[in-house]
Amino acid sequence: MHSSLSPIPGGFDNLNLIGPICRAVREENYSTPTPIQMQAIPHLLEGRDLLGCAQTGTGKTAAFALPILQRLAEARKTPGPKGVRALVLSPTRELAVQISDSFRVYGRYLKLGQTVVYGGVNYRSQIRALSRGSDIVVATPGRLLDLFDQGYVRMDNIDVLVLDEADRMLDMGFLPDIRKVFSAIPADRQTMLFSATLPDEIVKISKRFLKDPVQISVSPPSSTVEKIEQQVLFVDRENKSALLDSVLQDESFYRVLVFARTKHGSNRIVKNLGRSRIKAVALHGNKSQSARLEALKQFRSGKVRVLVATDIASRGLDVDGITHVINYELPNEAESYVHRVGRTARAGALGVAISFCDSGEGGYLRDIERVTNRTVTVVTDHPFHSETAASSVKNRRAKTGKPMGQRRIGAGKAMGRSSGNKKQSSRPWKRTVAGRQKTAEFRRKGHAR
Repeated sequence: MHSSLSPIPGGFDNLNLIGPICRAVREENYSTPTPIQMQAIPHLLEGRDLLGCAQTGTGKTAAFALPILQRLAEARKTPGPKGVRALVLSPTRELAVQISDSFRVYGRYLKLGQTVVYGGVNYRSQIRALSRGSDIVVATPGRLLDLFDQGYVRMDNIDVLVLDEADRMLDMGFLPDIRKVFSAIPADRQTMLFSATLPDEIVKISKRFLKDPVQISVSPPSSTVEKIEQQVLFVDRENKSALLDSVLQDESFYRVLVFARTKHGSNRIVKNLGRSRIKAVALHGNKSQSARLEALKQFRSGKVRVLVATDIASRGLDVDGITHVINYELPNEAESYVHRVGRTARAGALGVAISFCDSGEGGYLRDIERVTNRTVTVVTDHPFHSETAASSVKNRRAKTGKPMGQRRIGAGKAMGRSSGNKKQSSRPWKRTVAGRQKTAEFRRKGHAR
């Protein structure tokens, strides 16, 4: 007979997880551990330090959350006033909230207290929660250290530390904060460092702060998820807004994440979509924390089907059922493309990534193909195809000797649906061709909205 903390039969029982955790995992319909979970969890349950390199959407959060919950549940002790037993550092507020939600879901049958700490909101509720002591704290580095410096949280009793999206934290300038956290916590601890890439600075941190870590790399750092169908649509810059309107007429675009390069650009896209009666919300750094959380809430609930974001959402945004990612503007760094498109095809689902490419973005597209080692399929069967933009990329590809990979396909195939016959697959585009062509002509005359 199993005690309440004994492993029980189930999809995850070969990982030796305790009953309450297996029960919670089953209720989330997780049947088979992902590769990073299979590789990481046994080592983490043994108390080993770990350096994990995994692309987005691989089940990384559960890989560290499940062992932490088990460790805390089996070694019952109180954190004490202002104390913390396990600390997870996250680069962004949105990711911190999502990690905290995951701990709450996986630990629903364990009596463990947790607190999420991030900037942009009032200190009072976080101070009140921390004063009681927390088994688990998920935090952004800046706000955590503000509270630490003011004496509202103690870090001298931490048993487990996780750095999630470590490369992103370095990009955002958090290295001094990370070092300060390491200096404040006990040397006798378990440390986990997860990163989508392994630049030299991450390797240096791991050598300095991790003890004989197990190193796991689930897939090449710059690979894109294989189940993502990637397409590029060549278009003149002034026609991108009309092309987006046209694409979104297809009802198979159920939950869509659109990436823009700037905050103002995100707002402009939302405004233009509103004129076409397409509900959309923006997510970027100029939004208050409450506005950002409300935007995510509306997107998750389906109240709006389009979220327009800057690269703030390219990593750490975990929303189930994103059917399409649209790069309204290609990122100027290929790594950002990898993280953007990784927002779809999560948890084994299929997904589609569509990029709008104008004549000035051909170099970005070539870099993306070089880094991902994959030629993005060109879709020409749309009302705003630009041969000028296509030619600029053809010329660049010709110089490198890479194939064009071009084919004409209908909207249904391009957007990841079964193509059927040719006439049927192209019908969603044809519904809007006349109206969109008029819009394009209007803009060519200098009246771009």
